[in-house]
Amino acid sequence: MWLIATLVVYFIARHIALKLRHPIFNPLLISLLVLMPMVIYSGNTYKEYFDQNKAINFMLGPAVIALAYPLYEQMHVIKRHWKTILLACLGASLLSMTLGTTFALLAGGNLQIAASVLPKSISTPFALGTAEHIGGIPAVTAALVVVAGLFGALIGYPLLNMMKIKSSLARGLSIGAVSHAIGTAKAAETHYQEGALSSLALVICGIMTAILAPFVFHVIEFFVNCSPISTCIK
Repeated sequence: MWLIATLVVYFIARHIALKLRHPIFNPLLISLLVLMPMVIYSGNTYKEYFDQNKAINFMLGPAVIALAYPLYEQMHVIKRHWKTILLACLGASLLSMTLGTTFALLAGGNLQIAASVLPKSISTPFALGTAEHIGGIPAVTAALVVVAGLFGALIGYPLLNMMKIKSSLARGLSIGAVSHAIGTAKAAETHYQEGALSSLALVICGIMTAILAPFVFHVIEFFVNCSPISTCIK
């Protein structure tokens, strides 16, 4: 039942999005707003919903692999700008981790919440493994990954347009670096090359974050546990 409901709601949401052409009418956002109350008020659990949608979940793997083809077609761009790509992804990964955790701590969260927030801007498989490794709560991280992806998909392009950024390289990398697969789907709909470069940033930022997250979190933990900070600098 839930498989059919999910497909029907999504295709209706996509039809609405194509007709209205406004960022707020994102198919995933509309689907979430419709399906979540349906699941809650029907008395079903998320596990029951997920079990009935395993076929869709299975297709995530082939869908990600399919991104390799447009990426292959952009090899000439990657070879020409590989240094810029790596530096941009490194900067985006570090900023995303540090700003997210800092905001969580300033808002009153503890270190476990900060660890859950830290990998929010990378795709779910990377994020869940990273959060668990540094002591975060994977369920919280999973929710934040969706929020980050939707936020990037909704305001990413309007913000880039407002800032008058025209470069496909800059636009694609920025979307993929902070809003992973959800943003990449939006980028692919907007511009073929931007979608390919967004998928590249998605993978590179995921790998960089998974590698650097323990170090970044330990640095943040060090400063949090030092009160006042001056006592740490001896």
